[in-house]
Amino acid sequence: MSPASKAQQRAVNKYMKKNYDRVNLVMPKGRKDAIRAHAEKNGESLNGFINRAIDEAMERDDQADSDC
Repeated sequence: MSPASKAQQRAVNKYMKKNYDRVNLVMPKGRKDAIRAHAEKNGESLNGFINRAIDEAMERDDQADSDC
């Protein structure tokens, strides 16, 4: 596969900016590797795992709020 052309790079960047928000996550050294290994062990990307973990935590929190 050949490298993306400048036009392709611009198109991808434009698409990403329009359709996604970015979050800068900071954690202690080594934690990222441990999380990535866990995600890959379960057939997920690092990004996919983090998004799933957030979704599940929000769902649990919402359920706990409605139980009160």
